[in-house]
Amino acid sequence: MLVALAMVVVIALMVWKKVPAAIGRSLDSKIEGIRSQLAEAQALRKEAEALKAEYEARAQAAEGEAAAMIERAHSEAAGIVAKAQTDAEALVVRRTRMAEEKIAAEERTAIQQLRTAAADAASKAAARLISEQLDAKADAALVDASIDELGKR
Repeated sequence: MLVALAMVVVIALMVWKKVPAAIGRSLDSKIEGIRSQLAEAQALRKEAEALKAEYEARAQAAEGEAAAMIERAHSEAAGIVAKAQTDAEALVVRRTRMAEEKIAAEERTAIQQLRTAAADAASKAAARLISEQLDAKADAALVDASIDELGKR
């Protein structure tokens, strides 16, 4: 019974000193601290999600830009290849034409040299034949005939 009486006295002292109210205030302040930490954690989570969404948008934009750059590079390369092929074909045509012109010029030169050689050979042969077959009388008659011919013109 003494224990019960001591217990009643302790409880009465606690109520009189407002211990339950102090415990409630302490618990309320801890609850408020936890609530503020939860609010801060939610704010940080929203900020992290926003940063993640921004990063994903930037990454997607960068991928799109990279794909566009690759496509432009492919089209430019195709254009360069087409131009190079056209230039090469034009070069082949131009060099073929120049080679044909050079061959034609060489042919003309060869024909002219051949004609000159033939004319020289013919004139030498004619001179030899004339010198062998014509004597001074025939030569004088030929000169007179040529002079008469010139006089008629």
